[in-house]
Amino acid sequence: MFAMNEVQLLFVLFFLRHTVQGYHIIHGHKAPPNSMPYMVSVQSNGKHACGGFLIRFLVSEDYVVTAAHCNEGKPDRVLLGTQNLRRQNIMTMKIESMLFVIFVHLQLSGKAPLNNGLKTIPLPSPEMNLTENQICSVAGWGKTETNPFGNVDDLRVVNVSLLNSQLCRAIWGDNFPSKVICAGGYDFCTLKGDSGGPLVCNGIAAGVVSFNKYANCNYPDVPNVYTDVSKYIEWIDKIMKAKKCVS
Repeated sequence: MFAMNEVQLLFVLFFLRHTVQGYHIIHGHKAPPNSMPYMVSVQSNGKHACGGFLIRFLVSEDYVVTAAHCNEGKPDRVLLGTQNLRRQNIMTMKIESMLFVIFVHLQLSGKAPLNNGLKTIPLPSPEMNLTENQICSVAGWGKTETNPFGNVDDLRVVNVSLLNSQLCRAIWGDNFPSKVICAGGYDFCTLKGDSGGPLVCNGIAAGVVSFNKYANCNYPDVPNVYTDVSKYIEWIDKIMKAKKCVS
């Protein structure tokens, strides 16, 4: 059962963990080198737990955005600037603090040195306008159809088609949360390991990978769901400035 109020989406992500367990990229392909330099691996005890993406607040502070339920594993560091998690000399940074919105902002222990392999991705404006059937992309290091028992080393990406929000709500049924984006779910499925990554539309982090149905990719009837970042931009700015949760 999903919470009626969109503000309660955070609690949906936490308390429905038996049905909201991240994602794996199915029918995707290996991402071209340096094609997604904003992608981050959120790590817990030295292992990949979730995806995330790098943003810069003002000019001095860097944050990683990921899904709220990724905090369950108590992440302690992130890997940046690589699309292969087995590569030697990978840049790692400790997580300084966590700021909760509907997703999580992980404040890094320092400023990330941006280069060709490491860049930030912009957040949308509150007026972001997405269109039905628009093609966006989602990526991650989660499980795949060919590797269902563990995460992959190479970042994988898949294109997804956006679905009309009213149709999505009708498909999912009553008590479906608002302030979300629906995409894919028929031709691909995204399980554990890809949660928290961005839904990228027109070069912008339009959504955060949130949940699918029963963490099961063997269903044909509902699309995948992403938190709509544009709906929380003003709140995000407040939280980042205050460096704490605000109402």
